[in-house]
Amino acid sequence: MNHTGTHTGTGAEPDTVAGTVARLRDGMARGVLSFPLTAFTATGELDTGGYRAHLETQLAAAPGAVFPACGTGEFFSLDEDEYRSVITATVEAAAGRTPVVAGIGYGWAQAARFARIAEEAGADAALVLPHYLVAAPQDGLVAQLEQIAARTRLPLIAYQRGQVAFTAPSLRRIARIPGVIGLKDGHSDLDRLQRLTLAAPDGFLFFNGASTAEIQARAYATVGVPAYSSAVHAFAPEIAGAFFTALRTDDGARLDALLRGFYIPLVELRDRVPGYAVSLVKAAARLRGHPVGPVRAPLTDPGPDDLAALDTLLTTGLDLVGATR
Repeated sequence: MNHTGTHTGTGAEPDTVAGTVARLRDGMARGVLSFPLTAFTATGELDTGGYRAHLETQLAAAPGAVFPACGTGEFFSLDEDEYRSVITATVEAAAGRTPVVAGIGYGWAQAARFARIAEEAGADAALVLPHYLVAAPQDGLVAQLEQIAARTRLPLIAYQRGQVAFTAPSLRRIARIPGVIGLKDGHSDLDRLQRLTLAAPDGFLFFNGASTAEIQARAYATVGVPAYSSAVHAFAPEIAGAFFTALRTDDGARLDALLRGFYIPLVELRDRVPGYAVSLVKAAARLRGHPVGPVRAPLTDPGPDDLAALDTLLTTGLDLVGATR
């Protein structure tokens, strides 16, 4: 359900919201949520061709939805023209087959500008990334979403991580904002998350957005949040798909083997250097032949030793699922 044209001031339309919620719920039940990497040239310019090639590998693996220009896609490094190119390319490649949820963020005024671009490009919804720099009270967190929602027709998913953490009363308030349809959680505080899920109205969407979300996937499912995003899907959809299937079929032995042999070592490698949650993913995609290029500053690419460790780990993970390089 794509949208075209500029629209401000009246918020999301009920039919659009209902249709997007239904498509996302169906997608979340069928596959992981894909957060594609934004491709850059060796000199740091946007590489639209490289991005399209990478995106096709993501879509071919049938994710539940695709989230361009979010954290893994280096939203924080894109200017508005580059952002428009990324969202437009994603909508064109998805061609209605998969919901497209564009990242938006910073303060509400800037987030609304990005939302307008995403709406004009034909995105189905937007993920509201945590606001920039400052800590804020609950009233401010709610007002941030109110201001954005009033300026776009796109349904919105809030993202709590870092300085954004909603209480149960605030969750009830944001769920009443026309067009706010769900919450992505990056805190992994299951006590808080259980309170939020119980406070939410029927039909409100939740998904696990922790870094390397598979590590916590079983725990999230116990509080009613089985859907999750997968950074691993960006470079090894075979591994991500095998884990998703094992989780859905309650194959504990396979889950444990993948966690021990691949996911936990990946997290240990990721935790060596700040920013590796993106840098390692991009490096692994390059090892698989994806033309995604380097990360942009302030992130840095892995050094030779970490790259060698990542290469070995990638081979191990693919071997565990019977896939080839």
